[in-house]
Amino acid sequence: MNLIQEHWTNDKYNEFINYLYSIQDIKYKEFHSNLVPNINEFIGIKIPILKKIAKEIAKGNYNEFISLNKHKLYEEKMIHGFIISNLKLSFENTIEYINDYIPYIDNWAICDSFCASLHIIKKYKIEFYKYINKKIKDNNTWTKRFCFVILLNYYLEEEYLDNIFKLCNKYNNDEYYVKMAISWLISIAYIKHKDITIKYLKNNKLDNFTHNKAIQKIIESTRIDKLEKEKLKLLKR
Repeated sequence: MNLIQEHWTNDKYNEFINYLYSIQDIKYKEFHSNLVPNINEFIGIKIPILKKIAKEIAKGNYNEFISLNKHKLYEEKMIHGFIISNLKLSFENTIEYINDYIPYIDNWAICDSFCASLHIIKKYKIEFYKYINKKIKDNNTWTKRFCFVILLNYYLEEEYLDNIFKLCNKYNNDEYYVKMAISWLISIAYIKHKDITIKYLKNNKLDNFTHNKAIQKIIESTRIDKLEKEKLKLLKR
C-alpha cells in the first residue's frame, strides 16, 4: 500500500487497517500481548515496522491520517506517536501534537516507545524541560509516567539531577506504573552519576517499594560488580 497520501479518506484508512492485518506476526502477537497489560485489540506488528510505516505517512497528509485514526488498535496508537516523532516543527506546534496524543497513552509500551522516539527534544531541551515540569502535575498515571520517562531518556545530566530527584520525591505515589518509571529512572541515574545518586538513595522520600525497586534494578545491571551490589543491598528497607 502507498502510505504517502495527499488525501486520506475513510476508504483509504480502512484499506490501511486491512494492510496492517496483512503483515501481522502471530508469534510476536502472542509474545508481546503477555508483556503489556491493557492491550484490547492488538494485531501483532513489531516496532521497527511501525516506525517505518509512520515515517512514510509523515511524508504525506499526516493531519488527515491522524484525524481518521480511531485509536482502537494498539498499532494505531503507536503509529500516531511515531508520526509525531517524525515531524520537524516548532516547539509550540510539537507540543500541540504531543498534548493531543497523550490522552491515548494507556500502557507502558506505548508510553515508553513514544518517549524514546522524541529526538526533537534535543533541539528544544530547555523548552521541553519547562514543559515537563508543568505537565508532571497532571493527575493522570500515564501523563506522569510520560514525564518521568522523558526525563530518563533526555535529562539524566548532572545539572538536572537535583531537580529530578525532587520530582521523584514529590510525585512518588500509589500508582504502580509511575513508581516503576521512577525506580527505572533512578537506576539509570546511578549508572551515569553514581556518587550523586548514592547520596539520594541514602536520603530520599520515596516509599519503600519504589526505593527497593530502584536498588533492585541497579543490582540487576551487568555494569555493577559483585562487591558494589552487596553494598547496595544494605540500603534496602
